[in-house]
Amino acid sequence: MPTPAKKTILIVDDDVDYLYQLKFQVEKMGFETVTAESQHEAETLLNTIKPDLAILDLMMESEDSGFILSYKLKRKYPDVPIIIATAVSAETGMTFGINTEEERKWIKADLYLEKGIRPDQLHREIVKLLKL
Repeated sequence: MPTPAKKTILIVDDDVDYLYQLKFQVEKMGFETVTAESQHEAETLLNTIKPDLAILDLMMESEDSGFILSYKLKRKYPDVPIIIATAVSAETGMTFGINTEEERKWIKADLYLEKGIRPDQLHREIVKLLKL
Protein backbone atom coordinates (compact mmCIF):
# COMPACT_ATOMS: atom_id res chain seq x y z
CA MET A 1 0.00 0.00 0.00
CA PRO A 2 1.54 3.38 -0.97
CA THR A 3 2.33 5.74 1.86
CA PRO A 4 0.34 8.97 1.82
CA ALA A 5 2.17 12.00 0.46
CA LYS A 6 3.76 14.21 3.07
CA LYS A 7 1.79 17.33 3.90
CA THR A 8 3.42 20.59 2.82
CA ILE A 9 3.53 23.52 5.21
CA LEU A 10 4.26 27.05 4.03
CA ILE A 11 6.22 29.09 6.60
CA VAL A 12 6.54 32.85 6.07
CA ASP A 13 8.63 35.04 8.37
CA ASP A 14 11.04 37.93 7.76
CA ASP A 15 13.16 36.88 10.75
CA VAL A 16 15.46 34.42 8.97
CA ASP A 17 16.71 32.83 12.20
CA TYR A 18 13.16 32.18 13.40
CA LEU A 19 12.13 30.99 9.93
CA TYR A 20 14.82 28.33 9.79
CA GLN A 21 14.30 27.27 13.38
CA LEU A 22 10.59 26.76 12.65
CA LYS A 23 11.38 25.00 9.34
CA PHE A 24 13.67 22.58 11.21
CA GLN A 25 11.03 21.88 13.89
CA VAL A 26 8.24 21.32 11.35
CA GLU A 27 10.40 19.01 9.22
CA LYS A 28 11.31 17.02 12.35
CA MET A 29 7.55 16.51 12.81
CA GLY A 30 7.52 14.76 9.41
CA PHE A 31 6.19 17.53 7.15
CA GLU A 32 7.60 19.02 3.95
CA THR A 33 8.20 22.77 4.17
CA VAL A 34 8.27 25.66 1.75
CA THR A 35 9.55 28.97 3.09
CA ALA A 36 9.34 32.64 2.18
CA GLU A 37 10.96 35.64 3.86
CA SER A 38 8.30 38.21 2.91
CA GLN A 39 4.66 38.69 2.07
CA HIS A 40 5.62 39.40 -1.55
CA GLU A 41 7.77 36.25 -1.85
CA ALA A 42 4.95 34.15 -0.37
CA GLU A 43 2.38 35.62 -2.77
CA THR A 44 4.65 34.67 -5.69
CA LEU A 45 5.04 31.13 -4.30
CA LEU A 46 1.27 30.74 -3.97
CA ASN A 47 0.95 31.12 -7.74
CA THR A 48 2.73 27.78 -8.15
CA ILE A 49 1.99 25.78 -5.00
CA LYS A 50 -0.95 25.03 -2.76
CA PRO A 51 0.29 24.26 0.76
CA ASP A 52 -1.68 21.98 3.08
CA LEU A 53 -1.24 24.53 5.89
CA ALA A 54 0.45 27.91 6.33
CA ILE A 55 2.24 29.48 9.31
CA LEU A 56 2.52 33.24 8.81
CA ASP A 57 4.31 35.95 10.71
CA LEU A 58 2.17 39.03 11.30
CA MET A 59 4.61 41.94 10.95
CA MET A 60 6.86 41.73 7.87
CA GLU A 61 7.08 44.44 5.17
CA SER A 62 4.25 46.21 6.96
CA GLU A 63 2.56 45.79 10.33
CA ASP A 64 -0.32 43.87 8.78
CA SER A 65 1.52 41.74 6.17
CA GLY A 66 0.37 38.53 7.82
CA PHE A 67 -3.28 39.62 7.75
CA ILE A 68 -3.06 40.63 4.07
CA LEU A 69 -1.31 37.40 3.11
CA SER A 70 -3.81 35.37 5.12
CA TYR A 71 -6.69 37.11 3.33
CA LYS A 72 -5.18 36.49 -0.12
CA LEU A 73 -4.35 32.88 0.67
CA LYS A 74 -7.91 32.18 1.89
CA ARG A 75 -9.34 33.80 -1.26
CA LYS A 76 -7.20 31.57 -3.46
CA TYR A 77 -7.36 28.39 -1.33
CA PRO A 78 -10.28 28.65 1.14
CA ASP A 79 -9.64 25.17 2.57
CA VAL A 80 -6.00 25.78 3.62
CA PRO A 81 -5.70 26.24 7.42
CA ILE A 82 -3.67 29.27 8.49
CA ILE A 83 -1.79 29.86 11.73
CA ILE A 84 -0.64 33.41 12.43
CA ALA A 85 2.37 33.32 14.75
CA THR A 86 3.49 36.63 16.14
CA ALA A 87 5.40 38.37 18.87
CA VAL A 88 3.41 41.57 18.35
CA SER A 89 1.96 41.55 21.88
CA ALA A 90 5.41 41.24 23.43
CA GLU A 91 6.86 43.88 21.09
CA THR A 92 4.06 46.46 21.08
CA GLY A 93 1.65 45.61 23.86
CA MET A 94 -1.13 45.39 21.23
CA THR A 95 -3.21 42.26 21.30
CA PHE A 96 -5.01 40.55 18.47
CA GLY A 97 -7.09 37.45 18.36
CA ILE A 98 -9.76 35.60 16.48
CA ASN A 99 -12.12 35.22 19.40
CA THR A 100 -14.96 37.47 18.30
CA GLU A 101 -17.07 37.33 15.14
CA GLU A 102 -15.80 40.82 14.27
CA GLU A 103 -12.15 39.72 14.46
CA ARG A 104 -12.83 36.55 12.43
CA LYS A 105 -14.39 38.67 9.69
CA TRP A 106 -11.19 40.53 8.93
CA ILE A 107 -8.53 38.17 10.28
CA LYS A 108 -8.76 35.20 7.94
CA ALA A 109 -6.76 32.82 10.11
CA ASP A 110 -7.73 29.56 11.77
CA LEU A 111 -5.41 29.95 14.73
CA TYR A 112 -3.48 32.77 16.34
CA LEU A 113 -0.36 31.92 18.37
CA GLU A 114 2.18 33.97 20.27
CA LYS A 115 5.75 33.24 19.18
CA GLY A 116 7.67 31.10 21.60
CA ILE A 117 5.20 28.24 21.24
CA ARG A 118 6.66 24.88 22.23
CA PRO A 119 7.27 22.41 19.36
CA ASP A 120 4.96 19.78 20.93
CA GLN A 121 2.15 22.33 21.24
CA LEU A 122 2.68 23.50 17.65
CA HIS A 123 2.65 19.87 16.46
CA ARG A 124 -0.68 19.25 18.21
CA GLU A 125 -2.21 22.36 16.61
CA ILE A 126 -0.96 21.40 13.12
CA VAL A 127 -2.31 17.86 13.47
CA LYS A 128 -5.67 19.25 14.67
CA LEU A 129 -5.94 21.73 11.78
CA LEU A 130 -4.93 19.13 9.19
CA LYS A 131 -7.32 16.60 10.78
CA LEU A 132 -4.61 13.92 10.81
